[in-house]
Amino acid sequence: MDNKKALDILENLKKVIIGKDDVLEKVLITLLAKGHLLIEDVPGVGKTTLVKALARSMNLSYKRVQFTPDLMPSDIIGYSIYDKNTGAFTFKKGAIFNQIFLADEINRTSPKTQSSLLQAMEEGEVSTEESHYILEKPFMVLATQNPLEYQGTFPLPEAQLDRFLMRLSLGYPEKSYEIEILKNYQSIKNLNLIEPVVSQEDILEMQLMVDGLTVHHDIIDYIINISNVTRFYEDLQLGASPRASIDLLKVAKAKAFLSGRSYVIPDDVKTMVAPVLGHRLILSPEAKIERKSVEDIIKGVLSRVFVPVIVNE
Repeated sequence: MDNKKALDILENLKKVIIGKDDVLEKVLITLLAKGHLLIEDVPGVGKTTLVKALARSMNLSYKRVQFTPDLMPSDIIGYSIYDKNTGAFTFKKGAIFNQIFLADEINRTSPKTQSSLLQAMEEGEVSTEESHYILEKPFMVLATQNPLEYQGTFPLPEAQLDRFLMRLSLGYPEKSYEIEILKNYQSIKNLNLIEPVVSQEDILEMQLMVDGLTVHHDIIDYIINISNVTRFYEDLQLGASPRASIDLLKVAKAKAFLSGRSYVIPDDVKTMVAPVLGHRLILSPEAKIERKSVEDIIKGVLSRVFVPVIVNE
């Protein structure tokens, strides 16, 4: 399994996001699985830098939109303007027509504007009153939000959260890595170290290779069993949807590809359960009172599911 070009992207990202190899790997897995990413973290840890470096590494079109309470759906999708010369309306494309779209502080805008992303994220298409547009592939939405601020924010509804393949957090760097960041912050900020290492065609080819990976029926059974346990778990009000099961399969394939394998193993699934399901599960009122966390619940779910042993046939 030729994953060299994927590893080249990973090495490129490591030049500007230092000491967060595990997070960068998951970002790349999301891209290979044709998914969208929600980054929930405090300000100043490199979320925007990461997204810009990702777009530049692949030489893809990129647009960042700061989500504010007065942002309108037309600012995202686009709008029709009247052309007095032709006497007809022409459509002016919005920011969503870029291949890498950064929705910065997505929970600061109204639910109406948040929902304008739904069709693009799920179908890779945009419909207007006059026409229908197919977004250029690869297409990826990366959204950020601050988990600490609640005043003036609009929490993402379950339907919107379910569209994100993963939710990740960069977190603060360790001291040794932060020293390195301070010494090189100017070149990191300017992205001087980042050059395109793959083309658009390379990304599409790798995504096709991921789709074609072999998955044993026991692995599929393992994924379904995990989802079923969440649906009837006593501490959960809402479990994993069928879309979540599909997403877990997709990221397991992408992780296997990044590891240089043409087949999926149980560990590919197990290590991806938390980032894929964590933002989709809703705790029951009793679990919230007892201050239980989603992370603890996921550990409990995994402990109840038999891990298959795949034998070469």
